[in-house]
Amino acid sequence: MIQIGVVGHPGYAGLPKLLRRLNELAAPLHLRLFFEQELHEIAEGGDLMTDPAVADVLLTLGGDGTLLRGARYLAGHPAPILGVNLGRLGFLTSCSGAEMEQSLEHLAAGDYQAEIRMALDASVHDRDGQERARLFALNDVVLHKGGFARILSVAVSADGSPVARFSADGVCISTPTGSTGYSLSAGGPVVYPTLESIILAPISPHTLTLRPMVLPATTTLSLQASDGPSELLVTADGQVGTTFSPGETLMVRRADRPVLIVRFPGTSFFARLSHKLGWGGLAERDQERRC
Repeated sequence: MIQIGVVGHPGYAGLPKLLRRLNELAAPLHLRLFFEQELHEIAEGGDLMTDPAVADVLLTLGGDGTLLRGARYLAGHPAPILGVNLGRLGFLTSCSGAEMEQSLEHLAAGDYQAEIRMALDASVHDRDGQERARLFALNDVVLHKGGFARILSVAVSADGSPVARFSADGVCISTPTGSTGYSLSAGGPVVYPTLESIILAPISPHTLTLRPMVLPATTTLSLQASDGPSELLVTADGQVGTTFSPGETLMVRRADRPVLIVRFPGTSFFARLSHKLGWGGLAERDQERRC
């Protein structure tokens, strides 16, 4: 019996139907379902999940954002995440809603791999050096100026050695998993997701000499703001965050525990790049060539 924790985004119209089908599949596939509170109220079956430690596998129903929330929900519990995409992009997810049944069959048969993805641990320290906030991110940690139309000046150090002073709209610190997200929009490189490294990318830098950097995964980054708006923001995966003020310090390092993502035979990172992000060519041009 495989214990499946289930989290999801109730905003998707097809979710109730998918939950009913999931309950129908549970007994034949020898699955025991545990739903988070919001889903348990509409699932018409299964158990309430009050502790992520009950899950052998976490099933996320939604999009990439739901998978990222699921990674934080696990809080270091080493359950692989099977993401079912009900949205538009679904770059991180394992399958589409239409493929959920087949994917669960593969899962029940043990026909899958759990890719190891490094995550980030971020902490904000006040002027006295006391930690006042801690964040976990699978994709990225971003220091930015919110809605203010002002340049932010940030001094960045790596393991105590000064790297640069970034005059920019912000700074994006990304994992390889997050290299195809906000970091890519900021001009960062695409990094194979199972590698271990930290990507440091200025957001809209105010000088042409600043470029993204790829650093060892063992690096501890330290960021301090000296100029700009009086109140900044630090966000993790674009979903949770805290305020940040000049004089405070943001520390970012590799998290102690990685996140595991379910992948099935026949899928590849490069195929997802091509299909989801149009990697390697223009979709309109390639379509014309096939006609």
